Parts: sequence; C-alpha cells; structure tokens
Amino acid sequence: MKRVGVIGSFVWDVIHARVPGRTAVEEWGGITYSLAALDAALPAGWEIVPLMKIGADLASRAREHLATLRHLAPDAALVEVPDPTSRVELRYLNDERRTERTWGGVRGWSWPALRPLLAASRLDALYINFLSGWELDLETALALRDHFDGPIYCDLHMLATVVQPDGMRAMRPVPDVAAWCRCFDFLQVNEDEMRCLAPDPMALAATAMASGVSALFVTMGRRGAVYFAAPDFERLSTDGARPSAAEPRLERAGARVGPIRTALTPAVDAPVSPLDADPTGCGDVWGATCFSRLVAGDKLLDAMRAAHAAAARNLGYRGATGLAHHLRGELTIP
Repeated sequence: MKRVGVIGSFVWDVIHARVPGRTAVEEWGGITYSLAALDAALPAGWEIVPLMKIGADLASRAREHLATLRHLAPDAALVEVPDPTSRVELRYLNDERRTERTWGGVRGWSWPALRPLLAASRLDALYINFLSGWELDLETALALRDHFDGPIYCDLHMLATVVQPDGMRAMRPVPDVAAWCRCFDFLQVNEDEMRCLAPDPMALAATAMASGVSALFVTMGRRGAVYFAAPDFERLSTDGARPSAAEPRLERAGARVGPIRTALTPAVDAPVSPLDADPTGCGDVWGATCFSRLVAGDKLLDAMRAAHAAAARNLGYRGATGLAHHLRGELTIP
C-alpha cells in the first residue's frame, strides 16, 4: 500500500444559505471536504494517513467521521488535545463570496512534535491544506520539506487571512513568499489569495517555479482554473518506488529550462441551480481530487479535469458527511 498524509484542521461549520427562510446547515467542514475528495479519487492501493490534532470536545465525533472513509489507513489516529475544535460561521453574499467568522481552534504543529509522527507514518505523498492558517509555521514547513522527499501539495487558503478581534477573517499579505514556495511541489491558491502573495499570477508563478514548485494552480470558481507548470514537469512517477533523495520525485519533460507553460482550463457546468448550490468546500475538493489523480499517474490536464468534475458535484451537496459517496456517484440528492 502507498500512503498519503494529510495535514489540516477539523472545523465545525454553521453555513447560512442565501435563500431566505432556509435552515442553516450545521456539521463538519474544514479538512473533511478534502478527506472526502481523497477518499473518492485515490486509486486502489492508496491509504489516507491523517497527521492532525483534534480538540477533546469533538474527538469522538471526528473519529466516527474518519471511520467512514474507505481509504483510511488501519493505523490512522488523530492526536487529541485539550484545545477547542475550530468553529466557523459562514454567510454567503453570492454564489462565490462569503463572510467567515471563526473561534476556537487547536494549535499548530511544532517540528519537534511533528517529526516523530511523520517518521512513523511512512508516507509516499503529503497533502496540506491551511484551514486554520496556523497548522504549520514557516520554520516547521521548511523542516518538513527538508525531511520528506515525496511530493507535497499545498492549498495555502487561510494562510492568506488573519482573524480579527471579532472573529471575522480578513485577507492579509503573506510574507516570505519564496520561502513558503520552497516547501511544496504543488501550490493552490484562489484569486484573492494570489493577490496576497504577488501583484499578478505571472509574478507568483515566476517566484514559485524559481523556488522549486512544479505546478501552481489558481482557482477561479465557475470560470475554472489557470495552471502554471514548470517546463520540465509532465506528471508524477508511477514506477512504484518510494521517493528518495537519489530518485527524482517527478517525471520530467526535459531540462528545467524554458518558458513556464500556462493555460485556463474551464470549469464543468454543475447540474444545480445557483440558488440551490452550496460552494462550501469546492476549492478543497478541487485540490484533493487534483492531487489524488496526480499521484495516480494522471497528466496535469487530466488531473485538473477530474478536479473540475468533482468540484461541480460538490456544488450540489450540503456538508461533508457522506460527501465521498456523493462524489463517487453513489448518492442521489433529491
């Protein structure tokens, strides 16, 4: 079995719909959207290994939720801590814009605490989603990169925000962008997050490629996503060997010399009306599906097309409980 590690945060969501009179949805959010997408999109022979903490207040419920995943590794375990689990209240302004108020949240990993867990997990790949924004600090992320030779996918997400005194999230510039980019092979941001890292997408792509990133994805909701790929990146190796310092992690198209490749890949039309759509977690589903297909050996554009299809399906589903079944087409929502 091959193993993909997951770093992120469990979140308990309250999602207010834009339709007057419709009851708010209250249930799991945060990393659970990514876990559902990984469970639906990973090929046979891959296991999911969470490297995550959970607050004692919702620990038993989180373990029950994990147990529903088909790809969960038999030795998977959450690290229970006394901190309260993150709570988030989402209010949508339109089908893509929302306000977010957060409170609680477990503390991020330090390198001394994460290192033995990483060593014991025997990972072949790693997916990171900054859902609190403080899962890892830069020092820990750099140490992680130096000690792990497998491919790392990162959705920067809440790293580009700050929690204000009233709990509302606000965008903020991200310092040390080149250093953060050095930590990852694949980097995902949306348009707002991109503007917190660079003045324009090409500037961010240039920084990312110079720092060793193989592909940058900028998601744009219903308009699709733009990719920027290093000239030498084609797909991940599928030879079955665990990555090591002596073996390249990536299948190269040629020498890392030449222009950055870029294109817009259009989104898939979702079979749901805008008023009935719930965009919560679409970016998380997109990234986890894309990485799942990359580790399966898909080419870049094929992985992105699968990600678009999964995100479109997510629009027609509320919450993350049972989402993996829905993404596999096993649930029909009336």
